[in-house]
Amino acid sequence: ARADCWRCAVAAQPDAGKMTTVPFEIRPSTIAGMGAYATHPIRKGARVIEYTGERITPKEADRRYQPGASANQRVLLFSVDDRVTIDAGVGGNEAMFINHSCEPNCESVTDRSRVYIVAVRKIQAGEELTYDYNLTREDVDDEDTEGRYACNCGAKTCRGTMLQPKPKAGLRSRPSGKPYRVE
Repeated sequence: ARADCWRCAVAAQPDAGKMTTVPFEIRPSTIAGMGAYATHPIRKGARVIEYTGERITPKEADRRYQPGASANQRVLLFSVDDRVTIDAGVGGNEAMFINHSCEPNCESVTDRSRVYIVAVRKIQAGEELTYDYNLTREDVDDEDTEGRYACNCGAKTCRGTMLQPKPKAGLRSRPSGKPYRVE
C-alpha cells in the first residue's frame, strides 16, 4: 500500500475502488451543509480520496435529477467524459461532502476514468477540504440558475457562483473532469 498523505495510508482497494482510510472527518460546514475537515496535515499533491458512486450515462443522470427539483440542490454528479457520469448519491463515499470554494485547497483529477480529489497545497489539520466545482455554464443560464448554484465559500475572490467563470468571446471549456450540473 502506498501512503498518499503522511500518517495516513490512503490506498485504493483493488476491487471496490474505495479508500481504506480517509484523512478527514465529516461535520457541519459554514460553506454548505456538511463538510470534510482534515484530521491531520495533508501534503501538497496527496491523493485525498477517490470520488465514487454508480457510473451512469449523462442521459440517465438527467433523468434521475430533474432541473429545479429542489431549491437547495446538492451536487452529487461528476462528469468523467461524454459517456460516463458518477452519481455519488448511489454508492458514493465521503468525497460527496467536499464542498466548493473559489479559493480551493484541492482539485479534481481524472486518471484512467477514475476521479480523485488531490491537495493543491499543504492543508492543515482542522481545515475544510474544498475544490472548485467549476460547473458547466449553458447559453440559456439566467438569474434563477445563478441562484441555484450560489457560492457561499467566503473567499476574498469569491465569484458568487459554483458555475465556471463566464467564457471569453469565442472560447468553450471542456465539459469532462468536473462535477456535473443538472439543468
